[in-house]
Amino acid sequence: MPQQASMAFALPGGETSKPSRKRPIDLVHLTRETFGNRALEIEILNLFSRQICGIVDRLTHANTDERVRLARSLKGSARAIGAFRVAEMAEAIEQAPSDTRKIKDLHRVIDDVRDYIAAITR
Repeated sequence: MPQQASMAFALPGGETSKPSRKRPIDLVHLTRETFGNRALEIEILNLFSRQICGIVDRLTHANTDERVRLARSLKGSARAIGAFRVAEMAEAIEQAPSDTRKIKDLHRVIDDVRDYIAAITR
């Protein structure tokens, strides 16, 4: 059975793709993490998309200690799949959990990531 093409390498020339922090998700990083298993990539991205909605809503209403815990969890998940901008913003919240502006900024980045996931997993 032929191996399915991964997201990062699905298009001609994709095999020469370099990691990118410009996209909402670094697909080259994700492909390395999933060993090129496209079905696994889609499953992970869909799980992440659901997770980030819940976490961002909870961050808004959480106390300081819970914000730190939620931000740390989000940071780890985001790094694992290559959502590096989300990870950076989660780390900023982890370091300054009382700064509600950081949570508002995270909302915008999360919207971009969710739109990107929806576009590439159709």
